[in-house]
Amino acid sequence: MATEVATVAPQTWKESSIRGIKVAQTLISHAEKNLLESRQQDPLPLLRDACATDSNRMVHTYVRQTRSIVANLQRSLVDTNEEIKALNRGKEALEKALEQKRKDLLLNVESTHLRTFRPPREQEEDGADRLLVAERSHLLSLKRSLESQLRKVHRLLQMLSASRSRLSAVLQERSRVLDLVCHNQTTVALPSAHRALGTPKKHVRSSSAPNPSPVTTPVIPNIALRANPLTAECNTAMSQAAEARERSRAVRKELSSTIGHTTRLQQAAHNSVNEGFIKKIAATITLKQHLQVNAGDTKAAIHRGRHQYDALNLSQGVVLGPVAFSDLEVREKLDRPLVAICQRHPSTDLPEASHLLQASNLLSDSITTTRRNISLLKLAEQQLQEDVRDKKSAADVDMSIVRLRRRKANHKWILEGSKCV
Repeated sequence: MATEVATVAPQTWKESSIRGIKVAQTLISHAEKNLLESRQQDPLPLLRDACATDSNRMVHTYVRQTRSIVANLQRSLVDTNEEIKALNRGKEALEKALEQKRKDLLLNVESTHLRTFRPPREQEEDGADRLLVAERSHLLSLKRSLESQLRKVHRLLQMLSASRSRLSAVLQERSRVLDLVCHNQTTVALPSAHRALGTPKKHVRSSSAPNPSPVTTPVIPNIALRANPLTAECNTAMSQAAEARERSRAVRKELSSTIGHTTRLQQAAHNSVNEGFIKKIAATITLKQHLQVNAGDTKAAIHRGRHQYDALNLSQGVVLGPVAFSDLEVREKLDRPLVAICQRHPSTDLPEASHLLQASNLLSDSITTTRRNISLLKLAEQQLQEDVRDKKSAADVDMSIVRLRRRKANHKWILEGSKCV
């Protein structure tokens, strides 16, 4: 009976139930597998907090890096400002040196103009005139050199100003994310800034650590902040500012050397002209003294000539005798009794009359020659006196030029606008 009961159910009915069981087991296995995968891959309820924490960490890292960049920008801006101040001081020194060269040129023009007041006799070109011309040419060359340096400084100041403006704009743009940062940015060191520019460390689990249970491992999406705090504009601005500062330092060193060199050359030219004027004054005074001595000798010769002229006139008067015949004494007459008795004999003519006439003619010639010599001596004495006056006037003009140049050598006088050279 038992055998019969076991075989009562049809075979299809049994196979249908078995297939149902197998389907159920397959579904159970698939559901368990899906459940395991869900536990491993699906985000946990703490995903929001984990994402917020990771975002805050990346924001903090970015802000710290940006703070370092801002500190470097501020340091570069401060260095640029200090370099601009130093270059402005160099520019002021250069402008002062250029003003001194203009004053020296004006002093050279005044010295040349003062020499035109010398007497016509002293207007011939001399060594002092050539020294003034050489000094003017030298000063013009120094002035052009300083003006070229000044134009270079102006261009460099414009470059530094543009770099400062660019740094300021970049600094303002980079500082927009630092509103919540309380740390003093100026105390951030350069190594920190370079470290901040590197890739932040990622927390990677060690391979030797035990693997946690797949059920308790949270799955958090990998979020990466693509923004870089050191932008190309920041790098370009700092590089441009550093290059401008380096060029400014070189130019400032060159300025100091140029100003010292031009000052020494100008002082040497100034002293050379002064020494030339002093030599010319000494030569003029020496020549004036010789002229005065010769003028004195000429005047003494005039006095001697006048004395001789008076003596000759007196001698001629004595030789000629009295003006009126009635004033002649008997002994002075040519027909006095003694001569008349002697002339009774033939060939007894006396040469007294011819001798007196010859002596009178000789005295007349001597008087004429003496008068002419006195006139010539007077003319020579007059010319010597005029030459002395001219030499004295020329020496006075040259001495006034030397005094003017010494008085204005310290450049502590105002350069009028209408007289700018």
